[in-house]
Amino acid sequence: MHLDPFIVSRIQFAFTVAFHIIFPAFTIGLGSYLAVLEGLWLLTKREVFKNLYLFWVKVFALAFGMGVVSGVVMSYQFGTNWSVFAVKTGSVLGPLLGYEVLTAFFLEASFLGIMLFGWKRVGPGLHYTATCFVAGGTLFSAFWILSANSWMQTPAGYALENGRYIAVDWLKVIFNPSFPSRFAHMVTAAYLTTGMVVLGSSGLLSIRGKATAESRVMQRMAIGLIAILAPLQLLIGHESGKVAHEYQPTKVAAMEGWWETDRQPTILIGWPDDRTETTKVLLQTPKGFGSWVVAGDDKAVLKGLKAWPRADRPPTLIPFWAFRFMVGLGLLMIAIGLGGAALWATGRLDRSKLFQWAALLSGPSGFGAVICGWMATEVGRQPYVVYGLLRTINAVSPVSVGAEEASLAGFIIVYSVVFSAGALYIARLLVVGPDASEPGPPGGPMPVRQMLISTSEPGV
Repeated sequence: MHLDPFIVSRIQFAFTVAFHIIFPAFTIGLGSYLAVLEGLWLLTKREVFKNLYLFWVKVFALAFGMGVVSGVVMSYQFGTNWSVFAVKTGSVLGPLLGYEVLTAFFLEASFLGIMLFGWKRVGPGLHYTATCFVAGGTLFSAFWILSANSWMQTPAGYALENGRYIAVDWLKVIFNPSFPSRFAHMVTAAYLTTGMVVLGSSGLLSIRGKATAESRVMQRMAIGLIAILAPLQLLIGHESGKVAHEYQPTKVAAMEGWWETDRQPTILIGWPDDRTETTKVLLQTPKGFGSWVVAGDDKAVLKGLKAWPRADRPPTLIPFWAFRFMVGLGLLMIAIGLGGAALWATGRLDRSKLFQWAALLSGPSGFGAVICGWMATEVGRQPYVVYGLLRTINAVSPVSVGAEEASLAGFIIVYSVVFSAGALYIARLLVVGPDASEPGPPGGPMPVRQMLISTSEPGV
């Protein structure tokens, strides 16, 4: 069975971006965590912070490498699968992506070697500076990528000349209407993703009876972070939703499952159907609650999807359920953070097996929330690749479906092998914990993990 080239191109980009977003979402938070750990070690000279740094920097190196590789693939796809999009928007988006390389990737690449292999080879001040620069580079990268993507959501500061979009006001392009709230939302999501992984790792060590001073410290640091940021993320997400309603009302209507123009409820559980233009509601709030959440007024009449022609509506099922999974995982993080803080405050944290299991099982929840959030955002933007300006179907390259199917199959095979191996290796590190070592095989090559340990130890 041969699919439409347009559909295959979308599937291929969705597949690669779903893999890619996992790693930046982790390394953005982990880079800042490493800067905090090394700063605390320099300030207090407590070995526990040093040991935690030396452990998590190995995980960071692997995740960073996989993020770079998967990101390069996505860049090429702009030219191979979406060349019309690149031609029409390149004058705006090209510089933004170029700034990401110049200010973020070069910063990370320049200091990453010192960060990974400079322990005890350079002074502590220089090494800490390198760690901070790498952490700052990950944030710069998120800044420019979110600016570019937000411009595609809420374009501003542009003009149309000869069928191409050009920038006429770079400040309006960069700081477009949806950028501030979406940038804050994404960075907070990245910190929460890292915090949940750190918490899950410490929970695993506690369940296995391998708890150490290091694992207890990192668990408490993670709980403190999650207890503060998870409730804050709810507020940031609400603000982002208000901006989306103002500039992308069809996206919000799709995520909420609204078809009729009326005072709207919040549909908690339902099943939207594009064919019948209805949502089968299983559980919802009274009318007006959704209007109050979105518009701040329970009397506000908000448009449903029927207010727009079918050709201008996004599909509803994916953004509807992706949004609910994202919110559900966010509420789970709030419960984990506040529950852990309560146990910590009452001195029962280390004895609570139930919490340690909850920490372990919820460890991947940050990744799930990030992927669901991006699914809701990107599918909700359809049928436009640049909202209101350029339809996705008009942005695809004139490439044969056979070539696209072959490349998609190749991506699936290579990604499944390479990234599964990388993820499993990171999982092995997390299982071992922050203060264990793994000798290399006699007479054989030194494993990457041991190599990083060796180059980090004094006198090597």
